Amino acid sequence: MSKVVLLLGGNQGNRFGLLRKAERLLSNNIGLIVSKSSIYESEPWGFNGENNFLNQIVVVQTEKSALEILSIIHSIENLCGRVRNGNHWESRTMDIDILFFNDEIIKTEELTVPHIQIPNRLFTIIPLVEIDSGFVHPKLQVSMNELLRKCKDKSVVKLFNEGVAV
Repeated sequence: MSKVVLLLGGNQGNRFGLLRKAERLLSNNIGLIVSKSSIYESEPWGFNGENNFLNQIVVVQTEKSALEILSIIHSIENLCGRVRNGNHWESRTMDIDILFFNDEIIKTEELTVPHIQIPNRLFTIIPLVEIDSGFVHPKLQVSMNELLRKCKDKSVVKLFNEGVAV
């Protein structure tokens, strides 16, 4: 049994409802969700967008390989209304990233794990710290707490509870 750590996020449509839908689809198609972070709201990263993103980390136990999971999450993104316009960073209904797969380092044409942008994004690091602050990044060999301390991202990331930002 493997453990995959996923980041879910979107800034279009019913952001909260789409997170819940993606969570159900992940549970039905990949495996048992064993842990999840709070939901966080953050401004777009890497581009200017009209709406803030909602993001959440989910940890899933699975029998599937990382490449099988990648294929499934692309299908889930599509089911959540994602339209790919060829731009890497753009507004979207749903984006699901594989952050970690066990403690493996994977580099193929289709997939890089751990996700290369983890150290640069507060909206990723903050929920990772919430889930497991002492987890050691398999490539960088530093804890999530250390990544948070070193992160240069100054964007605003705040808790989001039941549709009300706090």
